[in-house]
Amino acid sequence: MTIPSKMHFVGIGGIGMSGLAQMLKWLGCDVSGSDRDMDKPENSRIMGSLRNCGIRLYPQDGSFISDGKPDAMIYSTAIENDNPDFKAGADIPKIHRAAALASAINSIKGVTSVAVTGTCGKTTVTSWLAETLEKMGHDPAMLSGGLVNNFASAKFAGNFRPGKGGLFIYEADESDKSLLAFNPDYSLILNIGNDHYPISELTEVFRKFIVSTSKGAIVEESVAEHVGGLDGGKIKYSVFGSGDKCGWRLISYNTENKVPMATIENKSGGGRINLALPSPGLHMAMNAVSVLATLDILGLYSPDCHKHISSFGGVWRRFNIKGKLTSGALVIDDYAHNPEKISSCIRTAKEITAGRLFAVFQPHGFGPLKFMKDNLFKELEKIMSKEDKFIFLPVFYAGGTSSFSPTSEEVVSEFDSRGGGNFMFFKTRDHLEKYLNAETCANDTVLVLGARDNSLSTWTEEILEK
Repeated sequence: MTIPSKMHFVGIGGIGMSGLAQMLKWLGCDVSGSDRDMDKPENSRIMGSLRNCGIRLYPQDGSFISDGKPDAMIYSTAIENDNPDFKAGADIPKIHRAAALASAINSIKGVTSVAVTGTCGKTTVTSWLAETLEKMGHDPAMLSGGLVNNFASAKFAGNFRPGKGGLFIYEADESDKSLLAFNPDYSLILNIGNDHYPISELTEVFRKFIVSTSKGAIVEESVAEHVGGLDGGKIKYSVFGSGDKCGWRLISYNTENKVPMATIENKSGGGRINLALPSPGLHMAMNAVSVLATLDILGLYSPDCHKHISSFGGVWRRFNIKGKLTSGALVIDDYAHNPEKISSCIRTAKEITAGRLFAVFQPHGFGPLKFMKDNLFKELEKIMSKEDKFIFLPVFYAGGTSSFSPTSEEVVSEFDSRGGGNFMFFKTRDHLEKYLNAETCANDTVLVLGARDNSLSTWTEEILEK
């Protein structure tokens, strides 16, 4: 498919859509977009960058058509069929975001593409790999599902980085199976879990994704066990993890003098590496292994990259320490929204918490909450102490068709009936703020979790000690 020269994005404020819009504008396309939440203050960072790129923005009411028809409308899986822009442009071709991205990548001559996917960690690893390559002097282009702190500027929000170094690092989404639209040179699969589909179904998706890869696949060991022997000598095949058969292997993770450290082994002859991590967490140690394994398969690994990996500046809303409440409790903001991510984030927070943990979770949809609630309860049973609290806020509703079931309050009631005594529900953030200030103390940590709603991050700043 040839990239249309004039495109309109329906729902341009989404993290994936806004990144692609910036990329296509960089490639010389005429880009416009609409978003129902365009004027919300929590979205000003992304909207401001889009305007600074020269992208025209409209209310999501079909009014974009008054300035002439685009060649195509770009949409994501989140957009409903009765969207006002779709109605206004009923005769305009519609292209899914993934198909548009695949065409954009194919249009860049001489680029080597690396697609990063997996149930957890793909935004962090996409960003971490791109930033490491940038510090090594390779000038990669990047498209990520998060705002990379060190790539953010007035013109680019941080989820897209222009680059002319012949490498394109991008995040491929498994949640709607849109990763199957891509034919990357290299694919990196970080892990497998039942966030959106049963593992058996996701196994088939990942198997097809590897088959569509042309040069090399870097696969976490549990993924390799599920998908089976797909290398067949046709592509380079690298397995990473913590097992003896892994080419790049995590030996240990610990904290030395308050610095998180990972001991990593390169079984191809590089010996063992003691690597300082930019933030705590066993998952961060494994993410570092995946970055090293990818650099290696690309032929770009050198001991010089260690310092750049250690100095990664992070991604907005990925374990961001915001400050303290008036009670002295630490406040951390994170995008975690599925059982595996929530569990990992809580474990990491407990590493640095001497007191109790108050985990605040806003589910990102009624459907996702229904799908995940049983696995979430099982994960929380393993890691929550009797003194900890897991607090639900009302489900975030972004519009569209929904059963509005189950509610957060219903899930808390169900969890309590199973014997869980540390679950709570608050109808409003104001009531929750008063509770946290009254109940927490200096050794405690408040961990705020949830996806899609940027106002969560704004709220974590508003409740801090002034």
